[in-house]
Parts: sequence; structure tokens; C-alpha cells
Amino acid sequence: MIDRRALLGGLALAPLARPAFAQSWPTRPVRLVVGFPPGGTTDLAARVMLEPLTRRLGQPVVVENRPGGSGGNVGADVVAKAEPDGYTMLMQTVSSGAINFGLYGDRMPHKPDDLAGVALVVKVPNAIFVNNDLPVRTLRELVDLAKRQPGKLNIGSSGVGTSLHMTGELLKQAAGIDLTHVPFRGAGPMLQEIIAGRIEVGVDNLPSVIGHLRDGRLRPLAVTTAMRTPSLPDVPTTAEAGFPAVEATAWFGIVAPARTPRPIIDRMAHETNAALADPAVWQKLADLGGMKPDLTPDGLSTPQTFDAFIRSEIVKWAEVVHKGHITVD
Repeated sequence: MIDRRALLGGLALAPLARPAFAQSWPTRPVRLVVGFPPGGTTDLAARVMLEPLTRRLGQPVVVENRPGGSGGNVGADVVAKAEPDGYTMLMQTVSSGAINFGLYGDRMPHKPDDLAGVALVVKVPNAIFVNNDLPVRTLRELVDLAKRQPGKLNIGSSGVGTSLHMTGELLKQAAGIDLTHVPFRGAGPMLQEIIAGRIEVGVDNLPSVIGHLRDGRLRPLAVTTAMRTPSLPDVPTTAEAGFPAVEATAWFGIVAPARTPRPIIDRMAHETNAALADPAVWQKLADLGGMKPDLTPDGLSTPQTFDAFIRSEIVKWAEVVHKGHITVD
């Protein structure tokens, strides 16, 4: 068992303050790596930030999709081993930033300390949904059907070790059901297969599936937060459906190679928070089901609070993996 206090020890939370800017950075485009294909929530969140960050930094910020591995590990490793000069950063996720360290342990290609927190961008609920041809309209009905047909229903996710995979595992544990996990390399391919009827059940971050839920191509059963989301006010929570243990919030934030100079990290954090404080930018994230970072009293984050949050998430998900006896090949 991981000692939470030991893991978090020494991470003092610094107050919000205007950073000492890196005077000569950036002088060329900044690469924001996304460890998943286009169309998923990580990609969408990154692309919302491109225009405001480009405008504020005075140099283009460009997304580079580097899918592969499990839960975004390839993209995260690219950044962990990149030159720490401020020109390669990562849109980090709960998967590669926290869950995978519990799943893979010493097999992870890099360590948590190889990446440094810059700013938390957004948190989002996960949604549990089904193909329209499946004869269920509530999460309880899905559980009852799965109990009548153990192992017959497939549940898709965007990859082994993602928050979507883990949310499905939480549902299986809480409901005592057997669903066959089918991992995909990203949310886009998974959604296509469920819409086509080749997979019956899916879990996805709300931003990348909300359009399909709103237009009726997929049927939502529940969201995995304690309270309903304003983006889908008629969809109950997993707690309301009778499964309070199935609570999982995905998060997305910018991190950099660990040895990136502190003035550059502070500058990027400042500009990211300034972009998030713009109502027009935030509205785009809110329309996708996003929730504010909330790591500081003003609803934003600092590099220090984001680092501490990541480490607490590593502890949390390691405990879930341990209790669920979850292993991966």
C-alpha cells in the first residue's frame, strides 16, 4: 500500500502569484503532444487551448497526436524524454499521469518525477452508454441484462489502463457483473464500433461522446460524478442508479519534461490560467461537459498544486488497482 503522506510530503502549495517570465521564450512553435488519436477528449481539450495560447505566447502552439501504447504511454514517454527547453509539452491525462503507474509499476517507460506539472486545464465526467439496439434504458437494466448473459456483452474503452477502462472495472466490481473489455486506440474508433452495433456498451469522457448522446446515436445511462452535469441534466448519476462506488472523474492538464526551467513552466502556467479565465474559452470546455480545475481558491491551479494533485491521483488509482486485483499483459 502506498503511503499518501509520504508521497505528498514536501510538496508545499505555493500561493498564486504572477510568475517571473522567461524573457526569450518562446521563439518558435511549441509542440503540445497528445497521446491519443484525433477526436478523443484529450485531443479536443488540447485544441480548445491552441488559439488562446498561441495568441498569448506570440508563437504557434501545435498539437501533435502520438497514439500508441496503453492509455497514452507513448505520447507521455515522448515528452518525458524530450529536450527540456519548453518546446515540447504534453496534454497529460489521468491514464498516463496516474492510473498506469499502478497498473504497470516498474514496466512504465518513465517515472512520475520525469514530468513536471504546469497547469490543470479541465476535469470531465465519464458517461456510460449503450448502442440504441440494446434493450436497456437504465444502468440497472444493463446490470440485470449482464447478469442474465455473463460475459456476452462487450464494453469498449479507449485503451487498457485509461480512466474509461477503469470506470468499466469499477462498474463490474460494484455490480458483480461480467462484461468483456474491448480496448481501442482512442475514443473515436470505439464510438464508431458502438454506433455500428459491433460493441454493446461504452464508457467515454463526456466531451468526446456528448454530441452522439445529444443527437440520439447512442443512449446514455449514467454519468460518473456525484452530481448531474448541466450538459446532460436528464442523465442520472451512477449513485442515483444505485452504484455510488462507480465514481470517476477524468482530468487533463499540461505537463513538461521535469528539467524544464522554472521560469518557462511559470510562464506557461500563467498563460494557460489566463486563457481559462477567458469566458469564451471556458465556455467551449463547459459545452463539452468540462468542470473547472478547482485546485486553488480561484478555481485554477499552480504548477505546485497540479504536481500535488497528480501525486494524490497516483495513490488513489494504485489503491483501486490493488483492491480490484487488476493486471495487464
